[in-house]
Amino acid sequence: MSAAVAAILEGMPDPRDLRMHEHGGRCVIMAGSTVLYEYAASDVVMRNMALSTLRQLGFRGRAVAAVLGLSEAYVATLHNAAKRDGSAALVMQDRRGTPGKITAQQWEQARQWRADGARDAEVGRRLNVAHTTVSRALGPREQALAPGGEPGRVPAEPLFTGPAPEPWAEAEPEAGAGPEAAAEPEAEAAAEPGPEAGDAGQALALARGVLASRYAGSMLLHAFFARAAAGAVLADAAQGPRDVRLLTGMSMCFALGAATTEQFRHLAAAEAGPLAGLAALPGLRALRPELARIADGTDPLRLQTLFAAAMLAADPVTSGVYYADDHFVPYTGAKPVAKGRNNKRGRAERGRGDTHVTAHDGRAVCFVSGEPSGLAVTLPLALAELKKAAGPGAKIMLGFDRGACPQVFRHCREQDVHWVTCRRAPLAVPAMLPVITTVTYGGRQRTIAWAEETAQLKDYGDARQITLFEHGTVALQILTSDADACPAEILSWLKSRWREENFLKYAPENYGINKICDYLAEITENTKLTRNPARDKANAAVRDAEKTLAVAERDLAALLTDPDLTPATKNARIPGRQKKISSARKELAAAVAARNPVPAKLPASEIDPDAKTAVPRAGRRGLQMVLRLLAHNAEHWLSGHLNAYLHDDDEYRAITRETIIRGLAGTIEYTPAAITVTLERPLSPRVARALTLLTDEINATPPAMPGDTRPITYQITPKPSI
Repeated sequence: MSAAVAAILEGMPDPRDLRMHEHGGRCVIMAGSTVLYEYAASDVVMRNMALSTLRQLGFRGRAVAAVLGLSEAYVATLHNAAKRDGSAALVMQDRRGTPGKITAQQWEQARQWRADGARDAEVGRRLNVAHTTVSRALGPREQALAPGGEPGRVPAEPLFTGPAPEPWAEAEPEAGAGPEAAAEPEAEAAAEPGPEAGDAGQALALARGVLASRYAGSMLLHAFFARAAAGAVLADAAQGPRDVRLLTGMSMCFALGAATTEQFRHLAAAEAGPLAGLAALPGLRALRPELARIADGTDPLRLQTLFAAAMLAADPVTSGVYYADDHFVPYTGAKPVAKGRNNKRGRAERGRGDTHVTAHDGRAVCFVSGEPSGLAVTLPLALAELKKAAGPGAKIMLGFDRGACPQVFRHCREQDVHWVTCRRAPLAVPAMLPVITTVTYGGRQRTIAWAEETAQLKDYGDARQITLFEHGTVALQILTSDADACPAEILSWLKSRWREENFLKYAPENYGINKICDYLAEITENTKLTRNPARDKANAAVRDAEKTLAVAERDLAALLTDPDLTPATKNARIPGRQKKISSARKELAAAVAARNPVPAKLPASEIDPDAKTAVPRAGRRGLQMVLRLLAHNAEHWLSGHLNAYLHDDDEYRAITRETIIRGLAGTIEYTPAAITVTLERPLSPRVARALTLLTDEINATPPAMPGDTRPITYQITPKPSI
């Protein structure tokens, strides 16, 4: 076991993954390195006994079903029957369900219909069955028939928990095959000079072949990858073209909805690998050490800078408007992670703070991760990254929500950066009369009433204030440092800030930017400044002295205003009251003097020698965040271009993500000179029309896959004839 693998698996139990090997008509079921069952492949009774035993050993029904190639419902039914009726139920369960109502001749006709281009939904309509029944019976498109040509259940996808072969390794000839069989077309194709010929260790995993993939729609993301030069960004982190393809495959998996690397196992490896030029997606045991190796050799700051520059170069932000906001990510593990305020729950929790900067259109540009500390601490770092990516002299306007503070505004002023935000309630009374004007936005005219004046902000100075009126009352007050921009334009900028909120809401749901990237962390001394208990004790002593002085002064005032006492009595008691006041003032002065040298905050390690904090590995999180944000921005770009033809401002993002990227199947044809992607036609006519126009737009400038130079061409299957 390599050092990288040992570091990844530190603290984890020995692997006990369940898997089955079939060879020579015999099936062997293993858990880790232990053989549990060995039986003939045709012995259904022994298989049922193995199924029942595995369930009683504690293996989950889903894992057993995947290993044996059965449905979860069938495994549950057989397991319950065995618990109820014993071994008799295992002997009786020699077939699955009742005979199908579709004859072999009808299945042959269905195959012919599919070969003629009919979709599974149309075939199911003709046979009066569900399209999923057709898909299970006939298998994926371009898949060879099982021996005998009979329709059957599609075998379950393997879990890929074992070490996967290297993606570039050539397949060994089967046993008994002669040298002629080993030199068939695949071997000849691999020997052809391709884009990276001459280096066998770095050769492309796929040089030739037609592969069916249920994820073919995600190949459209390469249009943005090529536009943003994602290959150059990933090449800086990678150590060769092979690593670039591996990182591209990871970004594709995130785009397909896998929030963590653990969820990659739920993807069909043989159909997800070709999306990045790999023969198959490596298994987790092979993937994790590779990613750890790449991440540990990466400069996270340089990688983030390259990513931000690439995103701005792909689509320059002509308005110069960006949005910045803090995002708290809670942590529920056992590491001593620092605490921060979770605004969603209104309490302090362990977690980390992410500061994200997005462009005016909602694209992610740069980010900063660290201990929860507030925007006043994290913004200087994020703004420095943004200015470095935007280039010298670039115009920048930062938009904030109502949580921004004067310290943030002062830093923007020092960096010659404009800012815009809105005032917290209660709103100030405007000193100027409103002006009614008509503005045109998005091709529509609207009448607005606004008033402009200069407001004084505490700890900052003068700022421009724009008050928006609706129905004769103050609806919104905008604060900005830009004294020259049009009020309608500033209002538009602030309104678009909700794109940042949408990013912080949907990016964690769809691309897992909140997910933990590494279980290992360096436990170091906690040097974060925290409240000093000695200072708190000194403050309590000052408060007590102030209370004592206040009581003495009130006693003297009460004595002087008491109407029931004679002047002689008052004169006799006044010296005693004044003495108490003098004594209380001395005690207060002494308490203040004793408090002054006590620091308000100290490093946590000085207060508690055992104070520790967990520092995650920045390289690993930085690499995964770049891959996740690359997938997010690619979907953002693709949806925007699709909506130019779709004209559906409400659902275009969901249609792009769920219907096309994650739901559109097709074939991918690799040749030494080009890559051709054939996508199935969407069921919705308007989506099909928009997608056809989008592919024509992309084909005008064919993109290339990161780590490859072959152009990618897209086409849609023709509309089936009735």
